[in-house]
Amino acid sequence: MSATPKPPEPGRLNIGVVSAGRVGSSLASALRAAGHTITGACAPSQVSRERLEAMLPGVPAMDPVDVAASCDVLLLAVPDDELGPLVAGLARLQAFAPGQLVVHVAGRFGVGVLDPAAQLGAMPLALHPAMTFTGTSLDVARLAGCPFAVTAANTLLPIGQALAAEVGGHPVVVAEEDRGLYHAALSHAANHLVTLVGQSMRALEAVGVDDPGSYLAPLLQASLDGALSSGEAALTGPVARGDAGTVREHLAALDALAATGDYADIPPAYRALAGATAARVSARSLRQAPGIAEILTELERRRRP
Repeated sequence: MSATPKPPEPGRLNIGVVSAGRVGSSLASALRAAGHTITGACAPSQVSRERLEAMLPGVPAMDPVDVAASCDVLLLAVPDDELGPLVAGLARLQAFAPGQLVVHVAGRFGVGVLDPAAQLGAMPLALHPAMTFTGTSLDVARLAGCPFAVTAANTLLPIGQALAAEVGGHPVVVAEEDRGLYHAALSHAANHLVTLVGQSMRALEAVGVDDPGSYLAPLLQASLDGALSSGEAALTGPVARGDAGTVREHLAALDALAATGDYADIPPAYRALAGATAARVSARSLRQAPGIAEILTELERRRRP
C-alpha cells in the first residue's frame, strides 16, 4: 500500500490561481503579502489581465493547465456553476498532481466537487471567505477578521485554518453536508439585502428624495446593528406593532407605485417580507400580537398571482 501524500505545510508555498477574478486576485494578493509565491494565474479576459497586473504585478498569465503544473497549491476561484466542469476538465487532462493541495473558494460546495482531483491524489480543501469582493487592494485590508468557512478531511482542516489565518481571516469549520444551507443563509442576507435596499431607494426617488442612500443610511445602520446584536428582538415598525391600518396603506401605496412604471417587483417583496415578519412576531409572542391576524389576512387578500 502506498503512503498517503503529505499535505504541504503552510509556510512558503507556491500557489497558482484560476482565475484572476475579484476573489482570486484579492486572496492571491493577501497570500503573497503573507510570504507565499504566486506562480501564475489564469486571466482569460482583458479585465482580468488588467486586474492581474494591478493586484499581482509580475505574476504571469497562463492557461489553467500550466497554472496547475506550476504550483503545489492550486487556488480555484471561479463562479459556482463553473467549478465542477473546471475540475472535471482538469482531471481529464491529468492536471492534478499527487500531494498537490487543491483549494476552492465557492461557498456552495464542500470538498465533494473536488473528487476528480482527489482521485488523482490531490488534497481537496474548501475555503470560503464570507465577504463581498471588489477586486482591488481594499479587499486585502478587509480580510482582517473576515470569517472563512473551512471544509476538509480532519487531516487537512489545520491547513485550511492556517491559510485563512495567514490572510487575517477567522476560520470556522463547516461540515460538508451543511454547505448548501450555509451558503443559502449568506446569500439570503447579503444579496437580498441589496435588493431590498435598492427597492426602498427607488421608492424614495419616486417621491422626490434626491439622495435616497444618504437618507436611508442612519435608519439602515441602526436596524442592522440591532439585528446583528439582538436578532429578532430588534424587530420594530408597523408589523411588529400590529398596525394593520398602516400596513394596508403601505400596500395601497406600493400597488399604486407599481402601476406607474418599473416598480412591479416591490409590492410582492413587501408582502412576502411583511408576512414573514408577522409570522415571526407571532411565533415569539405568548399570544398573537393585536392586529397580526388582520395583517396576515390583508397581505393574503392583496396578494397577486
